Amino acid sequence: MSSESAATDVHAPVRRPRADAARNRERLVAAALDAFTATGVDTSLEGIARAAGVGIGTLYRNFPTREDLVAAVYRAELDAALDTVDDLLTSTGGRSSAAAALRVFVGRYAEFVATKRGLAETVRAGALQGAAEAAGTRRRVNDAVQRFLDAGAADGSLRSDVLADDVTAALVGILLSTRDTADAEQTERLLDILVAGVARHP
Repeated sequence: MSSESAATDVHAPVRRPRADAARNRERLVAAALDAFTATGVDTSLEGIARAAGVGIGTLYRNFPTREDLVAAVYRAELDAALDTVDDLLTSTGGRSSAAAALRVFVGRYAEFVATKRGLAETVRAGALQGAAEAAGTRRRVNDAVQRFLDAGAADGSLRSDVLADDVTAALVGILLSTRDTADAEQTERLLDILVAGVARHP
């Protein structure tokens, strides 16, 4: 066997386990999100592993502690909320302005926060706080909002004198203040007001 063939034989099988490991991790995170929000703090890690279709050893290899699993769930949900920015800025379901795209984004972020609250109520608050800090949540949200503001200044739909952190602070304030409201539509109305406040009017 040539040295080239030997090298091929040695390295070719490496890719599949890596892909399998990534899929296992994704399944574990999805199963953990369902379990944490549905069952609570006493959720069995063995049950999460079963729901993901893997063994408990695979779970512990990926997430040595429950806090590690919580952090992974948090990051996955945050990524899902923030990874929509590019699509929203290029296509907002028939809407044409950055202001309209920003309104869709804050609505999706509100959905993420609702998921975060579910986690906070079912796992140790310290674990979730640590996950938020490690993920750089405030900085990443500010970066996302800034992209909408830049696009809005360019297309004339958003004011150019608005700070991203002010928008984020207002967004957080809305979501905190409506946490226990009995009015299911109040959050949506306040998000409308937020975006209208930063919109550029003729």
